[in-house]
Amino acid sequence: MDEATSMKWEGRWDQLKGKARQMWGDLTDDDLDVAEGNLEELVGKIKERTGETSEAIRDRLRQLSDAS
Repeated sequence: MDEATSMKWEGRWDQLKGKARQMWGDLTDDDLDVAEGNLEELVGKIKERTGETSEAIRDRLRQLSDAS
């Protein structure tokens, strides 16, 4: 994810974390608290929970970010 998208993500963390929980129901509040706006940390948590590739996760997060 490029720097501009990453900054956009961090600026909308509160809005996007709810959408991320909807998309990945296995995420816990603790997972989101640990990530707390850190994109790479969130990608790692989702990957750990779901087994999806980092690239697929980033693409889905980018879609969420663009939709907000």
